[in-house]
Amino acid sequence: MISIPHKAKQFLVLLIKLLIVGGAFYFIYNQLANNDKLDWQKFLVLFRKNQSVLGIGFILLLSVLNRYFEILKWQNLAKVIHGISLGEATKQVLAALTAGIFTPNGVGEYAGKALYYPKSEAKNVVFLNLICNGIQMILTVIFGTIGLLFLGYWKWVLTIIVVSFILLLASFFLKSIKIKGYSIEKLIQKINEIPKPIHRKNIVLGILRYLVFSHQYYFLFLAFDVDLPYWTLISTIAVVYFLASSLPTFQFLDFAVKGSVAVYFFGVLHVNEWIVIFISTLMWFLNVVLPVVWGSYYVLNFKTSHAIQNK
Repeated sequence: MISIPHKAKQFLVLLIKLLIVGGAFYFIYNQLANNDKLDWQKFLVLFRKNQSVLGIGFILLLSVLNRYFEILKWQNLAKVIHGISLGEATKQVLAALTAGIFTPNGVGEYAGKALYYPKSEAKNVVFLNLICNGIQMILTVIFGTIGLLFLGYWKWVLTIIVVSFILLLASFFLKSIKIKGYSIEKLIQKINEIPKPIHRKNIVLGILRYLVFSHQYYFLFLAFDVDLPYWTLISTIAVVYFLASSLPTFQFLDFAVKGSVAVYFFGVLHVNEWIVIFISTLMWFLNVVLPVVWGSYYVLNFKTSHAIQNK
């Protein structure tokens, strides 16, 4: 094997860090600067009309809570490998988010977290991250289906039930079939090996996180003078998150996908398109862009020896 000099390795690591951070900021700038659907003049007029220090502080607090519950989820699940501090969990979650911003469905996040652990734990880290994200997806499906029911999309709900039943049936009959040494039976066994208190806490934190970001969306609509009944608005938000999360996308395009789905469903409720697009963009900015800016610091300060020295 070819041996790479230490100085060359250091330069290569620095280059990768700069590419990750530079790429993240480029994609963020590109989406904000070149989106012709964003009417900044209308936003400034409405902002001056409804500006409130307490209101802005409250919306920012919800963004902090959204990411905080995600960090607590990871800290809770990481105990399966070994306990980590809240600060270490914050570092891993935000750095991984930055690394995954321009990868399909944020898959780079899995590799980002794995870098903080020895290579021998890489598979466990990927599995735990799957559990961490999986519970959020399951909750999104459950609340989204309830939202579809409330809004009267019965055919959609029936389709979801039929598809879910077919998938459950297929998983039952195919659970023993192995693909590259992995099977559904082995996955279920591995999930059951995680202590139940950790699963319960993961579910509770997932529900809290869901309630935080869905209501942040709700309060932003109120700030933009959208006058709709609470259950109609919150159900539509649940449906938008469910359907948008089901589509394959990149983190940096997240607001565009959610915005497109939101325009359709909120259009049925006669909500102005520019308001829907702007709120989707704000949600993306508050819950992805700001954490990525913070996470960039951790990426730039990451050391390849970190995982070994601290384990």
